[in-house]
Amino acid sequence: MEPYKDIYPFQIKLSFQKIRDNFQKRLSTESNPISRNYIQGILDYSESYPELFNGIANYENLEPYEEQIKILLDDLFPDILTYNEIKVATVPFRNKMFRKTKRFESILNSVPDKDFEFLPRNFNIEKDYILACIIILNTYYKYNIDFFRPEYYDIPDADGNLRNYRLFVNADFVELFPTEHAPEITDADVDQLLNRQNDIDFWKEKFPPDSWIFKGFTILNLTDVTIDNSISELKTLLLNSNIFSDSRAIALKMMTILKSIFSLPKLEFGFALFNEETEKFQPSHSNYIDSFILNSISDNGCKEAFCHGAYTAIVNQHTYFSITDVDAYAQKNKSNKFANYLQAKGIKSAILAPVTKNDKLLAILELVSYSKNDLNNINATKLDDIVPYIAETVQSYKQERQNRIKAIIQNEYTSIHPSVEWKFEEEAVKLFAESAPDKNNELKEIRFHEVHPLFGQIDIADSSTERNSAIQNDLIYQLNQVLNIVNSALEIQALPVFEQLSYRLTDALSRLTEGITASTEEKTDKLLKQDAQPVLEYILKTIPSCHAMVEQYMEKSSTGAKAFHQNRDVFDETVSSINSSLASFIDLKQVEAQKLFPHYFDRYKTDGVEHNMYIGQSIAKDLTFSKVVLENLRLWQLSVMCEMENEFYKIQEAKHIKLSSRSLILAFNNTLTIHYRMDEKHFDVDGSYNARYEIIKKRIDKAFIKNSEERITSRGKLTIVYSQLETQEEYLKYITYLQRKKYLNEEVELVDVEDLQGVSGLKAIRVGILYHNGNTPDTGITYENLIESLEG
Repeated sequence: MEPYKDIYPFQIKLSFQKIRDNFQKRLSTESNPISRNYIQGILDYSESYPELFNGIANYENLEPYEEQIKILLDDLFPDILTYNEIKVATVPFRNKMFRKTKRFESILNSVPDKDFEFLPRNFNIEKDYILACIIILNTYYKYNIDFFRPEYYDIPDADGNLRNYRLFVNADFVELFPTEHAPEITDADVDQLLNRQNDIDFWKEKFPPDSWIFKGFTILNLTDVTIDNSISELKTLLLNSNIFSDSRAIALKMMTILKSIFSLPKLEFGFALFNEETEKFQPSHSNYIDSFILNSISDNGCKEAFCHGAYTAIVNQHTYFSITDVDAYAQKNKSNKFANYLQAKGIKSAILAPVTKNDKLLAILELVSYSKNDLNNINATKLDDIVPYIAETVQSYKQERQNRIKAIIQNEYTSIHPSVEWKFEEEAVKLFAESAPDKNNELKEIRFHEVHPLFGQIDIADSSTERNSAIQNDLIYQLNQVLNIVNSALEIQALPVFEQLSYRLTDALSRLTEGITASTEEKTDKLLKQDAQPVLEYILKTIPSCHAMVEQYMEKSSTGAKAFHQNRDVFDETVSSINSSLASFIDLKQVEAQKLFPHYFDRYKTDGVEHNMYIGQSIAKDLTFSKVVLENLRLWQLSVMCEMENEFYKIQEAKHIKLSSRSLILAFNNTLTIHYRMDEKHFDVDGSYNARYEIIKKRIDKAFIKNSEERITSRGKLTIVYSQLETQEEYLKYITYLQRKKYLNEEVELVDVEDLQGVSGLKAIRVGILYHNGNTPDTGITYENLIESLEG
């Protein structure tokens, strides 16, 4: 039974008629008597087997014709080339092979998986059907539809490595005939077929299964393109990925490609970046790309790693350096740490390939194998095609690394934000252009006029109280430890000094339980160090039964020990963790805000995170500032403050200490002038009028609601401070929008703010924040529900 019936549009008949036609044509033109005798002999021989030329429909068992087919195809499969060519004669679209070269047989026989199917890469039966139909259109109907695309076979070798072969099809020995069931194809049909290239049902309608006769055979020629394919893959990997990224998948892909290029299944690779100025190596950023060089030396020095020959070849001449026999190399260079390291690892051969750009050494690619002579100066030349691409990647990585270092410096050490850097460069260019040997020019002050300020803060509620509570608990714990020792000693020796110290310790504990003041910690520390310490040392020497207790206490209280600072350390770590997370969060969000409109931004950590934004035409000189821009950024600030509140409590889930936050925004409706303070390296408001803004910022978070004892900031609420009615109306519109977005709840308060020193008439909006368990704020819970869930 035909196994491929209804899969292709063909009835297949294996025929060698085209071979006989070719021999007959050659006979009519051939003049050489030897060749004529050979051709005539083939033609005479073929007369005895007419079925081979009329067409064999049942070609599954061709054993009876094996010798005849061999004779007919001897010209196409010469024995002298059988161990070199990768070639096979097949029944087309049936994967039936009936004549193979020895090399092709060897490749298939080496495949470890006996169930391996010889099929093209990304084989798709429907696309193959359409391809068969296009062959009919081009061959029978004489259309010229370009359907060519390279076909590849991926065949594993005996070691399990995937070898890649490119396919070339010889269809010179094929004839096509329609059956009575084949519809006639018109130009209109072809137009539709080309516009419905993926509609397999439509193609089957025009070319029904089994409706054509395919008479003949095809020859498949394969070329091993494993190295070319691997190099192409490597180029693609290098162009599209950062191989030094912390990605295990990319490192493994790189390893697989290099193994394929060198046909070495146990090949390993490493990378060492090179600093030309210091002549030292540097590791890459990836945790998955190691360096054999760096692992072998102590101070990353280049000369420490290499012998003189290696140093000259790699660093001076920028040529490959191969070690074909590591054991012999290590014996010859006994003091060489790199050689000794390779030998200790069982590595037997290696290649060190300099990666250069513009005659500068950027890095070294390290290849190692566990067999002698696997890596050598001859196969090192395989790297010629890929090292230039690696060099581009390394240079890009180094540039990115440098940019990130600059960003860290700018982030951590200076206040020159990218949005205003152009102004500093502009002034520096002017200074450079105006400078002369006899002049002492100075940089002009950097000022930005008429900018709108936006200030916000998320503060840890009652942080001083929480910190004092942690210190109080630590001191109580330490005093109790000392009191236990002294009372134990008093039971053994009733000395007045023990009794007097016990009284003082008990009195100190009594005062501590009532609360802690600014001087409490200092007084307690003095009591422990100046009064208790000498007594404890006396107890250690004179009362053996208390020896262990005293030693344990002294170990806990020794310099650097943190046993008696546990609560305050937990508190400080919690605050630090919250601050770092919130700072990183708003830094990331700032990237979005800068896209709305470039503006100056800075933030700093206290017991919480504060941020300043200054927006105006003077900062973004090449863009047009408008009120809409300001409204966009004010709305952005409101939504981000709500998100930071959520982030604050999300961090709390994994913390031992549960802290609360208070959030505040200052909506200042007037513009300011800011200038860069060269002495303090940051921006500040300029002028006495503008200073009013700074006064409000510093005092507002501790302010109370007018005629009350309640702070304007409150847990679970966002407070917006303002002074003008139009600002109130503007922010209430934003609040309505964020209520619909489930950022805020329906609880809105309008309150007056108590008069501050030098500032009066301030008002505030307080609105409840909704908290979310997921990333999408579809629903929300109140602050009270949130705290209940955290405590539960």
